[in-house]
Amino acid sequence: MAERFLFDVGRERLTAIVHRPSKPLGFTLLLGHGMTGGQRGEFIGDYAAGLSDRGVLVVTYEFPFAAHGRRSPDPNMVLEASCRRAAVAARQCRPRNLLFLGGKSLGGRVASEVVATGGSEVDDVAGVVLLGYPLHTIGRPEAPQWRHLGDVRVPVLIVQGTRDVFGTPMEIRPVLTPLPRGSRIFTVDGGDHSFTVPTRGGRTQADVHAGIQDEIVQWMSEVALAYGGGAARAGASPR
Repeated sequence: MAERFLFDVGRERLTAIVHRPSKPLGFTLLLGHGMTGGQRGEFIGDYAAGLSDRGVLVVTYEFPFAAHGRRSPDPNMVLEASCRRAAVAARQCRPRNLLFLGGKSLGGRVASEVVATGGSEVDDVAGVVLLGYPLHTIGRPEAPQWRHLGDVRVPVLIVQGTRDVFGTPMEIRPVLTPLPRGSRIFTVDGGDHSFTVPTRGGRTQADVHAGIQDEIVQWMSEVALAYGGGAARAGASPR
């Protein structure tokens, strides 16, 4: 069941959507959208529903540029402020859940930057889920966007397609070196930036996304074990 609520970022009033599971596992995932589609787009909507069906409480939120129908993203300080305020709101949905931050492309980058910087809004985040991480702009591998990941102190799951023009798993693998124990890359063979695979491969697109969602829940469960298993109190630390 999805429900909407509003949260404030400066003078902006933005919308978040909560997808509550019928059989909760004790995890909350705050999921930010990419450059296109917004939180009501097919990709974010399908992942929110799929993960909720698997027991995760998913909260999606919008950045101001998407709320106003603009194509160009907001300044980074606005994007990060939106993520921080949404994290506070997401925690209130089920305070004793383990909180994970993540997102698709831009949304994932912003989430990882917020966690790397730290602050009271995100001090209890258990892990970060990056769906199609934008390692670099198209055709510019010499200008990667990952230096901040060395400051992330919680496990990170990166889901990346082998045909992603913003960075392949091979390009991203060196990023894992400074990340905490429990971090890993889940490779989508033949997948592009949104994990779309060629039809000739013999896999349905639904099966591809289902496999990714299963991996996300499995990884969250592994991270939860480091907290003593199950839902953890706010502010707990991994062992």
